[in-house]
Amino acid sequence: MQKEYSQLRAAFAIAKASLLAMLRSPTSVVFSLLFPVIFIVVFGAMVDTNTVNLKVGIAEDCDTSNVLYKAIEKVKILHLQRYRSAASMQDELSKGRISAILTIRPVPVTGISPRYAVRLLTSNSSADKSPVVQSAIRDVVAEGNSRLFPGNISVAEIQTETIPGRVYKSVDFILPGQLGFSLLMAGVFGSAFLLFNLRQSLVLKRFFATPLKRPYLILGEMLSRLFFQVIGFIIMVALGYFAFDFTLVNGMLTFAEMLVYSLLGLIIFMGMGFIISGVIENESSIAPVANTLTLPQILLCGLFFPVENYPDWLQAFCKLLPLTFFVDGLRKIAFEGTHIWQMPVQMAGLGCWALIISVITVKVFRWE
Repeated sequence: MQKEYSQLRAAFAIAKASLLAMLRSPTSVVFSLLFPVIFIVVFGAMVDTNTVNLKVGIAEDCDTSNVLYKAIEKVKILHLQRYRSAASMQDELSKGRISAILTIRPVPVTGISPRYAVRLLTSNSSADKSPVVQSAIRDVVAEGNSRLFPGNISVAEIQTETIPGRVYKSVDFILPGQLGFSLLMAGVFGSAFLLFNLRQSLVLKRFFATPLKRPYLILGEMLSRLFFQVIGFIIMVALGYFAFDFTLVNGMLTFAEMLVYSLLGLIIFMGMGFIISGVIENESSIAPVANTLTLPQILLCGLFFPVENYPDWLQAFCKLLPLTFFVDGLRKIAFEGTHIWQMPVQMAGLGCWALIISVITVKVFRWE
């Protein structure tokens, strides 16, 4: 009795063969793993960009022995620096390399309390930084006044209260973006070139002569890429967590939810690659078309810069792209501890994209 043909077994066989081919391909390893790992190492090793650091030059005739200078010296965002000459310091200021030049001189008074004249020399090159320096020094002066003259009437009294919270590090922003970058590039480029080459080499035509159905062929290719990207996912998250203290709020549960969420994103990106391979007639056109789909998402979906930094009219477009839903969801899961079922907007957005792309993928698939 003839054994019944198994579509699932055939899909798994295709997945195994495709996975071995990817592991032997330097291009797949570079785009899917090496580039994202390099980005994670570079940005993870950087000083946190959320911290303001302003360089302030110290004039030669600045009095550095008084209490006001000592207080300014303790302000974390100000880094006071001395230079060999006044000319070199003014040259640095004119080029915007320092925010201001500080001069403090004591003012003769007959009272008990000391008084000082503070002068800030600024430049148009540091117009965005000098107001921050002025504000920091005004705060120091105001604090000194409140200590020396506590009885003075003030228009308002400011009280500050700090509550516990996690520190948002640069790696917490960068790593989910690089996971999205890896899945996007591997899904779109890998799938597009793979399926096109299988068609050109008549491998798909041979599959057509078998009982294998289109959805199961696509399933087999998807399974191989899913497994390959899971390996890369584990390496990148482990690198971020152990080397740069990447935040996983709920530990292994957060990791598992990120992994499941990533599989949904990969299905969408692979579908884009399958669509490209189905509508493109020659191999030289694949890269331009794939870049047209991936580059805007890489630049606009918050991989390197927050979407909120863009104009309002552009933000509306950015928030509809699949990579935006994906990266936003990963950051919510990793840092905020949000569960997948608590993200209706991100899940609905990815779900709609997955449905649309899946239908188009099956429709445009060609055996030859």
